[in-house]
Amino acid sequence: MLTAPGAPFEVARGDGGRLEYVGGPRTLREFVEVTWAFGDQVFLLGEDGTAYTYREFFAAACGLARRLTDEFGLRPGDRAVVAGRNHPEWQIAFWATQLAGLVAVPLNAWWTADECAYALDDCDPKVLLVDDERVRTVQEWARRRGVPWVDFRDMCAGDPLVAPPSVELSPDDDATILYTSGTTGRPKGAVATHRAQVGAALNPRYQAAAAALERGGVPGQGRPPVSLTTFPFFHAAAFTSVYGVMAAGGTLVLMRKWDAAKALELVERHRVTHYAGVPATALQLLDAAGGKGLDSLTNFNTGGASAPAEIVRRLTEAYGDRIEPRNGYGLTETCGGVLAQYGDAYRRRPDSVGRPTPVTEVRVAGPDGRALPDGEVGELLLRGQSLVRGYWRDERATAEAFTADGWFRTGDLAVVREDGRVSVVDRIKDVVVRGGENVYCAEVEAALHAHPAVADAAVLGVPHPVLGEEVAAVVRLRGRDAGCAAADDPRDELRHDPRDELRRRLPDELRRELRHDPRDELRAYVGRSLAAFKVPAHVLVHDGPLPRNAAGKVLKDELRTRVADVLSGG
Repeated sequence: MLTAPGAPFEVARGDGGRLEYVGGPRTLREFVEVTWAFGDQVFLLGEDGTAYTYREFFAAACGLARRLTDEFGLRPGDRAVVAGRNHPEWQIAFWATQLAGLVAVPLNAWWTADECAYALDDCDPKVLLVDDERVRTVQEWARRRGVPWVDFRDMCAGDPLVAPPSVELSPDDDATILYTSGTTGRPKGAVATHRAQVGAALNPRYQAAAAALERGGVPGQGRPPVSLTTFPFFHAAAFTSVYGVMAAGGTLVLMRKWDAAKALELVERHRVTHYAGVPATALQLLDAAGGKGLDSLTNFNTGGASAPAEIVRRLTEAYGDRIEPRNGYGLTETCGGVLAQYGDAYRRRPDSVGRPTPVTEVRVAGPDGRALPDGEVGELLLRGQSLVRGYWRDERATAEAFTADGWFRTGDLAVVREDGRVSVVDRIKDVVVRGGENVYCAEVEAALHAHPAVADAAVLGVPHPVLGEEVAAVVRLRGRDAGCAAADDPRDELRHDPRDELRRRLPDELRRELRHDPRDELRAYVGRSLAAFKVPAHVLVHDGPLPRNAAGKVLKDELRTRVADVLSGG
């Protein structure tokens, strides 16, 4: 119904051998031009009350695009950095670059001046579009290199009669450079063409249509979504959410900085229908709601990091099937989500990230690169329209990431089930090899998350003289202030003996079961569902939120150093 010839999401194989959508826009400029037709519907709602209708947004983006070409003399192919928090002007800046035919380079708003300088030197931009905080971060680099910048506050309302610049673009021109998170080394600039990005823009539209059919509805009916999109805009997961909202003429409700209580207030005030965020913030929102409220929500979407089964379980227990849960899988290199799991299928299989979009092919490969049969664990390989063409000025990294026939090596271990749904087991580098047995950290983390006293958990390997490695778990217990400041000495955040902390936070029925050390209770709890060799040998309590990057992924290298220091008595 959706992908056959003549259907809305008809698919064919392109010249390069990748599957592609036959219809739809050819460039991001064509994608955004269509949104002008939504006119006076509200598109952007800032936390401070600033609002832009689609007409006002498009006029402002056109005006800035004209300024970039006429005042700054930029031409198609020039790089333009966009750096800032989730302000409405971020979207104006990004789409102005696309209307001007430039290559947008969103920078991580959490980076320091040195980290920004590395990316700026790498991509060599001709202009910086930044908020007031990022001005202070990048201005020294900009002055040294003679590169102009435009503060978000200087982006004036546009003239509704001004058209965008007249530029020639093709689907194979570069559209964006998104830097990887850099958790295992220096960030790399993943380069996506317009063909890839419009594929990424159609993917959430397809998934929404498929979800509507699966629940017995008709795609495209109902009021436009009002989405509390909490992903930072520079992250690939945000693109998936933003594209879906824009295509439907919906509203983006923005937060400058995550705060669960504030999010709950915004949901109620703006009658938000869709929530989108990383699993860590999703759990905090459910905690803040306490099983009540969220009356306007119809969709609860998570991405950007592995989602514990606890999310869909708690959502279903509190709200039944009124709120549709959705989870997915994507990477910077896929320009956002390319697999999705939703509705009843997600409730039945919370360990799955679902099926791929029709322009995404999936393969699970063994160490020798050969495809493995369904049911066997191997490295997840992807190929399709929304994949990037490679890394900016890094032929070696590109060659290492892609096979000769265009498959991208994700670095994730996965298994394809008999129904075609994919379960991501773990990152290859996150597997703990204990005495020759593989322990998937994600599996142990899921078991810990199910404990009523555990608010967050990370599992990693620590050296062992005989076994090679053994399993260690770092947990944050429920009731700890998620916004508390870090300790002066990071080692102080880890408590090797969690006896009093855990006992105080356990429900009454579990507290009565404690006989000796509460660490034994946690280990016994996960031992009910996991083999003995997977049970953590060490359990440490972390005082405050676990260290994470902007994508919501735990910084395990940082945590591993702290854990080793504590276990060694440092």
